[in-house]
Amino acid sequence: MKKMIFAGMASMALFATTLAATVADTTRLKPKPVYGKEAKVITYILDNNHYRKLSLNDSMSSVILDEFIKSLDNNKTYFTQSDLKSFEAFRYKIDDLTRAENVDLAYDVYAVFRKRFNTRMDYIFKTLLKQQFTYTSDEYYESDRDKEPWAKDEQELNEVWRKIVKSQALSLKLAGKTPEDIERMLRERYERFSKSILQFNSEDVFSMYMNSITESYDPHTNYFSPRAADLFKQQMSLSLEGIGAKLQTENDYTKIAEVIPGGPADKSKLVHNNDRIIGVAQGDGEMVDVIGWRIDDVVKLIKGPKGTTVRLQILPAATGLNGAPKIIQIVRDKIKLEDQQAKKSIIHYQKDGKDMSLGVITLPSFYMDFEAYQKGDPNYTSTTRDVQRLIKELQAENISGLALDLRNNGGGSLTEAIDLTGLFIKNGPVVQVRNTINKTEVMTDNNPAIGYNGPLVVLTNRFSASASEIFAGAIQDYHRGVVVGESTFGKGTVQTVIDLNRFINDPANQVGELKLTFQKFYRITGSSTQNKGVTPDVLLPTPLDPEQFGESASPSAMPWDEINGTLFQKTPVINEKVLSNINKAYQERLKTDKSLSQFVIETDEIRKSYRDTRVSLNEVVRKKEMDDAEQKKASGSKLQGHIPSKEVPEPKTLDDLDDEYLREGLFVLSDLITTKIG
Repeated sequence: MKKMIFAGMASMALFATTLAATVADTTRLKPKPVYGKEAKVITYILDNNHYRKLSLNDSMSSVILDEFIKSLDNNKTYFTQSDLKSFEAFRYKIDDLTRAENVDLAYDVYAVFRKRFNTRMDYIFKTLLKQQFTYTSDEYYESDRDKEPWAKDEQELNEVWRKIVKSQALSLKLAGKTPEDIERMLRERYERFSKSILQFNSEDVFSMYMNSITESYDPHTNYFSPRAADLFKQQMSLSLEGIGAKLQTENDYTKIAEVIPGGPADKSKLVHNNDRIIGVAQGDGEMVDVIGWRIDDVVKLIKGPKGTTVRLQILPAATGLNGAPKIIQIVRDKIKLEDQQAKKSIIHYQKDGKDMSLGVITLPSFYMDFEAYQKGDPNYTSTTRDVQRLIKELQAENISGLALDLRNNGGGSLTEAIDLTGLFIKNGPVVQVRNTINKTEVMTDNNPAIGYNGPLVVLTNRFSASASEIFAGAIQDYHRGVVVGESTFGKGTVQTVIDLNRFINDPANQVGELKLTFQKFYRITGSSTQNKGVTPDVLLPTPLDPEQFGESASPSAMPWDEINGTLFQKTPVINEKVLSNINKAYQERLKTDKSLSQFVIETDEIRKSYRDTRVSLNEVVRKKEMDDAEQKKASGSKLQGHIPSKEVPEPKTLDDLDDEYLREGLFVLSDLITTKIG
């Protein structure tokens, strides 16, 4: 057996040498000796400690190869089918290579990518940027290249890039740029793009390769290089100054993955989830085109000292790729704990001659000031303490019912999710947590005191995740309140960060960290929140497809499953009859409420814009698509209604609300107030 493995390694080394010879380059990147040790240690930790109990094998090796190729060429615009064929010799060998402390594969494949990249840039500068495009033919560019096959040869790649550059040139033409401006701007764009790729170093390649391995276990298991680990720590401490948004790469674009509650972007009301950033400028300076840039480089441009201004050129999510770009201005700041805190408001509504005061508590995250708590400060800040105080203030104003708004709440402290649940139930289990050895811990609210026992609605959307899902699921399982909105994100796992310095003693080289999934959440019924999330009792219109957004959008997401439930006592507040009546009332509003009917139409249009990834290269057609998108956006004040306002609104009537999700949630609350339990 040892001879077979040795022979296999020898043949792989010979193949790697042959492959490397095709991309001879004096600037060729090479791995540091410590990288092989890191790779072996990481896979050992994953095999023995990851929740899924997977072992790095031939099957996973195949997945890893595909993911690494995709991480280098996620838009299928550099490699050809012949390149992919040459990589096939590695398909079932990554497990063996990694255990042998060999990461040369990453650098061999990257060397091929670098050569293909240089060829593409050469073609763009020498041919495409000198070409005079006409925009009268009816042709399209498919921006979602996942839908397209890999190019057969260089000729097919030339055609793909002709359409890419032509599409970009047409966008600039429709923005009023002259032919001279267009050529200059595109040349500068690709010069900057080339420079960013040329700055790739050995650590970058290793980091991409390691994440292709770690994320094959699940999307939340990640490798952090020493530099990335420092950034992660800054983000966790909320000390990073910038606009307050999490970014990710999607094809050639940098996309807003999440607007962080309480941050500058959130307060501006100008940035929304899934907006695409295509340009960044410092203050009044020149707008820098960032299409096709590495996300690290885009982040460097966006973040900066508190009080400084950054301008972003974005393609709004509401109008999609065919919409017109717009420029917004944001003043950078730190995200402070007080900006993340719960806020209250009261909305007035009259139904059947009865005046109602509907309390709303907006909860951006599940937070706790651990430092103050550890110091023994009796006034430490926490979600539960703040919500308890706000409830008392609302009760003093004689509210008829309460809505807790958890939209865009990405989670936070598990303890706070449990304690907050305890404000609405007498006591009992809230969530089950299972670890890698299948040991299940039931986490319980032991406080018999109830902070609020009136009618309750919990608002969720697709970006309500983790601790939010635990709270919403517990309220639903106890039949304590009605969950209204979109199905939640579906993140039902727990991660821990492991410093690899514990395993590798190499004074000459820094090593990174591993974020590892080691636990899984289960509701008290035994159902996991993983992948499926929490399905609302009243499901509102959504522009988001599960295949595109949320945990289920990741191919390596851990599956939904269930374990034994635990004993708990349901409340008598909600039953099937109550839920049936509330849903009937909602269906009636769909027929009679013009505002809700319009919102359904608009969310359908947003959903279509997300799905529509074909971009016309005909000037007349493209201009009409842009005008139509802008007209729809201007005519519908509720296009972004699935994104809540974080500002505390002045007391107003229910019919005055622009936020259709909150409006409908409060209609459900009013139905709940007037429904007789029986």
